[in-house]
Amino acid sequence: MIVLAAAAAYVIGAVPVGYLVARMFGIADIRRHGSGTIGATNVLRTAGRLPAIATLLADVAKGYLAAVTAAAIAGAEPGVLAVGAVAAVAGNCWSVFLGFRGGKGVATGLGALLRLMPLATLAALPVFLVVVITTRFVSLGSLCGAACVPFGALALGASRAAVAGAFAVAAIVVLRHHENIARLRAGTENRLGRRASQAPTS
Repeated sequence: MIVLAAAAAYVIGAVPVGYLVARMFGIADIRRHGSGTIGATNVLRTAGRLPAIATLLADVAKGYLAAVTAAAIAGAEPGVLAVGAVAAVAGNCWSVFLGFRGGKGVATGLGALLRLMPLATLAALPVFLVVVITTRFVSLGSLCGAACVPFGALALGASRAAVAGAFAVAAIVVLRHHENIARLRAGTENRLGRRASQAPTS
């Protein structure tokens, strides 16, 4: 049952929301614009605020739904929810519907972790917001927020399975941001508010 739960969570996470939303707003293939990913930040830079908000909310919702579905299939134990969360994020990052390309797992991870460990996840949101507001680097805020969740889970006494799941999600998010990390170190990372036409396409 756990394999079926993971597969279901992966498929839900793999639904390419940003790609579909961008197409609805006239962008044939968002992967050919901006950063080349299908996340809300690239949708914002490429298609505008409304499509970005729709993408963000839908990605969070599908992450939560993926974890809920995994629990419905194999039980609501922390281990099942953790597997569902990791599978959903993997689906978002390496979508079977897009040739195993996709987003960076942040919004989908947020939704999945809200089901797995809501308090630790909510506690990480102010970190994300403060970093983004003060630096205008969404990537840096995402990295800091993702890193906070597993440590918050540890501090709150979450189960080993839940903590392991949070660490795995954070690791995927960091892995998917390797190019952003390189640009942050080089001082060339794009700040929030720049349009795709202004930004490098690397």
